[in-house]
Amino acid sequence: MPYIELAKNIFDCSVCETRCDGKSKMNYQFMSDVEFAEQQEQFVIDNSLDLFGKQARKTKKDGYPDLEIFDEEQRVTQLIEVKAQRRTFMSVERLLPKANLKPSETVALNLSDLKRYFEIKRDTELKIGLLWVLSDRQCITSNQSKLIYYQNLEVLEKIYKKYQNNRTFRRKSGSGDIVNGVHKGVVVNYHFSLNELIKLR
Repeated sequence: MPYIELAKNIFDCSVCETRCDGKSKMNYQFMSDVEFAEQQEQFVIDNSLDLFGKQARKTKKDGYPDLEIFDEEQRVTQLIEVKAQRRTFMSVERLLPKANLKPSETVALNLSDLKRYFEIKRDTELKIGLLWVLSDRQCITSNQSKLIYYQNLEVLEKIYKKYQNNRTFRRKSGSGDIVNGVHKGVVVNYHFSLNELIKLR
């Protein structure tokens, strides 16, 4: 990758003047999040040469990470899952006291997705990575529209094995989780720290 910098973002939420408290509580807008995620996924595709030094396209296999990174000969060299997040887990220190996380640095993904990627990795020689696009998190993004963080799945699996359920949280269902009578919202998440990721942009 052309640019690598370890994340060093930890902000003291107790002194924040625009705290995130209550902004997402019981108000999980699944369709809005899906639309936002699709926009960020397209942003990553459009900027893949800058981010990865290679082009990206949507993955064709169901259940696989979102994007394929391919070389000049159209050979797939890597799989990338894109996670777009605007909210943080403000109660992480209280609800997951052994997680060693602070709200401002916390990012999440669906636990079942993470476990599925672990299984996929065992069946492929392709490199797999997860990429988080952060937007509207003033403590992290400041005046920038978005920041992008990345980590290899092997590193994330080591972290997962270290913390296990200490970083797993099941939230209550809320408004917006139900779409056309079907529960779509993610309720069981696993959490990582920005300080465990690589800042790409």
